[in-house]
Amino acid sequence: MSVAAIDARVGEIQQMLAQLRAVQDPTAAAPVATTTSTTTATTPFAAALAGARGQIAAGASTATASPYASTTGVLAGSAAGAAFVPPAEAGAYGPMIVEAAQRHGIDPRVFTELVRQESGFDPNVTSSAGARGLTQLMPGTAAGLGVTDPTDPAQALDGGARYLRQQLDRYDGDYVKALAAYNAGPGAVDRFGGVPPYAETQHYVRTITTKAGIA
Repeated sequence: MSVAAIDARVGEIQQMLAQLRAVQDPTAAAPVATTTSTTTATTPFAAALAGARGQIAAGASTATASPYASTTGVLAGSAAGAAFVPPAEAGAYGPMIVEAAQRHGIDPRVFTELVRQESGFDPNVTSSAGARGLTQLMPGTAAGLGVTDPTDPAQALDGGARYLRQQLDRYDGDYVKALAAYNAGPGAVDRFGGVPPYAETQHYVRTITTKAGIA
């Protein structure tokens, strides 16, 4: 019930009480309409009415203030990071992965699955194309991110998280496009307007989003 509806109902009850008093005591003076004063006597009824109004106002505020007013990657990462526990297979790198994700405002579930997909949590992996480390950064990409040693877990995770953050910013928080850009490059995503028609990239994006629970 709204505050306006409560006020209307209170007015009706007050009129009914006044009429009842008039019937019981004809000599009783009719209630005189007065202007609202800044100081009013506090009665149990008034206190209850004030409490009801406060509860309704609080309920309305809660209903309109959505925790999802923004759906950017920053909020998604922060919210998920508060309760996320890295998988056991991530080993000692699990907490480092979550920390790097939170530092750059990305979803730690997604970043964990990215690292799993890229390297299987092995910091010494080197691909045939020359990508290295936990986040499989190519030499040019690593250099642009300030990563001097991609096989160093701390550097690799910070660089990989930073690179994914750049793609999220580029694609307005869209994890699908950001992941596709991480794998195939932003040029390919721009050219095709989304995930490129490459079997590897499509499998990469589908696997990560499904395991991270955001598909």
